[in-house]
Amino acid sequence: MEREFQRPPEDEELIFTRYIKKVPGVDFLAVLQKNHSECLAMFRAWSQTQWNSRYAPDKWSLKEVILHIIGTERIFAYRALRIARHDLTPLPGFSQDDYIPYLYADQRSNTSVIEEYNDTRKATISLFRNLPDEAMLFTGTAADFPLTPLSIGFIIAGHEIHHLEIIREKYLSR
Repeated sequence: MEREFQRPPEDEELIFTRYIKKVPGVDFLAVLQKNHSECLAMFRAWSQTQWNSRYAPDKWSLKEVILHIIGTERIFAYRALRIARHDLTPLPGFSQDDYIPYLYADQRSNTSVIEEYNDTRKATISLFRNLPDEAMLFTGTAADFPLTPLSIGFIIAGHEIHHLEIIREKYLSR
């Protein structure tokens, strides 16, 4: 069933504005679905060298970037679920840089990362596809910012777009 979404109100965007603004149009679910299939094809085409590449010595490897996208998507989807269930408990923030050493990226096969991306994205799409319109507009708090599941859907899509731009510009153009 097709859903009609609206962009989140500007007062909701706050710290996440840069991600929300990267999402074209109003259908973040269509963006998540499109990026899902495009990313799977791109990831499967990468060589082992590309997966382990860094565009500078102090930057994340491509594998770390993808694992970061996955982890961030899981955290934000969890936030959306809690808020959609009208859980008013303030949710904590997280520091992406603190998570990187514990991705254990060097111990992961490329295939396992691709599978985890695929499974995570399917779960995210299913979550948002099945939330009632009313629940999409419930407001909760995460990292001291007001958020709705609707805004979180845009944030997840925009966060991935942000990293795909960096991947294309800095990793794959070399």
